[in-house]
Amino acid sequence: MATIRIAALALVLCAGTAAQGSAQPASDASRAVTGGITVPGWTGKIDAREEQAGRSLSDAKLSGTAAKLEVTTGPAVTYWNPANTASGTYTVKATFTEANYMGLNEHPHPYGIVIAGSDMGMAGQSYLYCAAYGNGNFIVRGFGPEPFHMGAQRPEANAAVQKAAGKGSSVTQEIAMSVKADRVECAINGTTVGSYPKTEVVTAGRLKSTDGIYGVRFGHNTSAVVAGLTMTKD
Repeated sequence: MATIRIAALALVLCAGTAAQGSAQPASDASRAVTGGITVPGWTGKIDAREEQAGRSLSDAKLSGTAAKLEVTTGPAVTYWNPANTASGTYTVKATFTEANYMGLNEHPHPYGIVIAGSDMGMAGQSYLYCAAYGNGNFIVRGFGPEPFHMGAQRPEANAAVQKAAGKGSSVTQEIAMSVKADRVECAINGTTVGSYPKTEVVTAGRLKSTDGIYGVRFGHNTSAVVAGLTMTKD
């Protein structure tokens, strides 16, 4: 009888541990930031899971100017100006400087360029983004409106992505996303790190088009300055 009770207790403990392992660690939960959006013409939307956790757009901060966006999160968020659109073949790029690497977190969080935004601000919004981490990794993902990934499911290392010297140091990445006649590419610091056939990007469950709004995306609990966000026609 005692053996049965011990086995049952072990099962309960294992189940509890598994449940904890599947949840986001408390230390990594999004923290509210005061400020909201103060850059004229800009707006944003936090991720659905952040909304479900009770966060709002006012829990992240977008300040500065259109030429020099200052972002501090808060919940994971995408920012854009509805007037910033691109179509056909084009390149959107900007320089991201994380002056205090991992200053708001205990592991690297990403930031990067958003393109092909459709129905932005709505529950079914879709877009594609390429983001860098200060540890030398990058990732290309999107919402269509369900999340999807291009290439590897997890962040990939690439020598072109700058690595911070350590926690608290500064690291800068120039990130660009290009739509070409038949491909969509991400370049970081002048090197193409991801290149995908357009037919794999514009397809069922992903994007309807590579035309649309462009902007920036930040993971939660992250701070960086975005300079020179521009779009050029190729």
